[in-house]
Amino acid sequence: MSQQGERRTSDDDWWTRLYDEPAPDNAPAKAGDTLDDRFDSAAQAVSPAVPDPRSGRSGPRHAARVPQQPVASERIDPADRPPDPMPGAAPETPPAATGPRAPWQPPAPTASPDTGRTASWWEPADSLPATAPPPPAYEPRAIPEPPSEPPTAPPEVAAVTPSEPPVPPESGPPTVVDAAPPAEPEPPAPRPRTAHVGDGPPTYDPEPTALPFARPDSLGELVADTVLDGARYGSYVLRAASVRGDSARYRGEPRRDALLTARFGNGPDALVLVAVASGVRAVGDAHLAAADACRWIGGAIGRSHARLADDIRAGRRGDLKSGLHRLTDRSYGRLRARAAELGAEPEQYTASLRCLLLSADPSCRTRVFFGVGHGGLFRLRGGAWQDIEPALPEPGEVSGEPVVGFGSAPAESVEGDRLTMDLHTVEPVRPFIDAPPPPAEPFRFRASVARPGDTLLLCSGGLAEPLRGEPALAKELAERWAGDEPPGLAAFLADTQLRVKGYADDRTAVAVWEA
Repeated sequence: MSQQGERRTSDDDWWTRLYDEPAPDNAPAKAGDTLDDRFDSAAQAVSPAVPDPRSGRSGPRHAARVPQQPVASERIDPADRPPDPMPGAAPETPPAATGPRAPWQPPAPTASPDTGRTASWWEPADSLPATAPPPPAYEPRAIPEPPSEPPTAPPEVAAVTPSEPPVPPESGPPTVVDAAPPAEPEPPAPRPRTAHVGDGPPTYDPEPTALPFARPDSLGELVADTVLDGARYGSYVLRAASVRGDSARYRGEPRRDALLTARFGNGPDALVLVAVASGVRAVGDAHLAAADACRWIGGAIGRSHARLADDIRAGRRGDLKSGLHRLTDRSYGRLRARAAELGAEPEQYTASLRCLLLSADPSCRTRVFFGVGHGGLFRLRGGAWQDIEPALPEPGEVSGEPVVGFGSAPAESVEGDRLTMDLHTVEPVRPFIDAPPPPAEPFRFRASVARPGDTLLLCSGGLAEPLRGEPALAKELAERWAGDEPPGLAAFLADTQLRVKGYADDRTAVAVWEA
């Protein structure tokens, strides 16, 4: 049975029911409604060649019709016959009968010569042969895609558009045009780069060889081989570099020089500090002492930067010298306390300290130097070096204003009256304050006004000694730094590494170029 509940029948079954069962015929059929007429109409509309059920052969769409004598009861009046449809036209649906008529009967089946099955102009979908061609489906017309590249014309027909319209020739004499390109200005000669100066090459290699010893629990104590920094404020350009010496690179010792560059404050009131410290040679913790000296003097300057910047702009030389002396002594006092904690001698856990204070105000050209220990302070003016290191005072000479808290007179007002009223009371006994012992070397101070074109150089002993002892190094640096523009960071680092035989200590240099 089918899905609709009908009982399936064979092909012979429906054939028997179609032709053996009587059907009432109440009225004669109208003209054009016979089996032959329906077949001819369908054959002309469906295919060019349809098998003829009467002959079993295929013929053209307009095959000759076989005459057949109609039955007396089915005689056809020519006037009532509908016109044949035009070739290619769809079969016309017959008009609905107005009265009762016999049911429509399909044409008689014929045997297909190819498959042997019965076939007619209509069969159920499941009875059609598998090789029957499907009806043509509608296919939209494909639109060709545009080419990815525009078509190019053949070489022989390609058009060339001139960039400029042709100029008609003049009647005068021809003008001679020089086709040679204009001469370009010659590039400036590269700056000389020599590996060393002096009589011969140094003993050690120029590049690092061994790394310093490291302790797993004290990795913060490690010091980099090279430190490089720079800035531009107001009318000056700052360059700073610290490099491990050739001897320390060869032996795997840490860099004993420490470098600190810091800015305190903002805008014109800002103060720039550059501190250079050098530990004692042949001491294991010399690099730690130098780092502590830079860190502690930097903290002291930072806490008093507003007043120091105001004194520099106002040119209060006495106040600056006394105040910076006091801050330096406090920093060395902390170094001695640190040496006691480590169980080291104060003379061993110490460092030379040299600093520069620079105002960020463009209108201020006062440069302040202060420090303790060995090193160098030079100025390049007019292509020649000037050693402006402050001279050491005599052993019995007292320099500078008294420091508050260490034997200074009590503060007084402008009118000369003391700030504290004398109530004729007995002053309580003050605790004894022992003044810190003076450092190994006296305090140095210098405040100078820079001129446009000057170059101020602050350096540690590793560069100050060869600069004083080897004229070739001084001449080489003067030629390199005499230009209008200061060198970049990489060029400045290369300049500070000019080596001289016999000088293998760490080098730290701070240079200030005045606009």
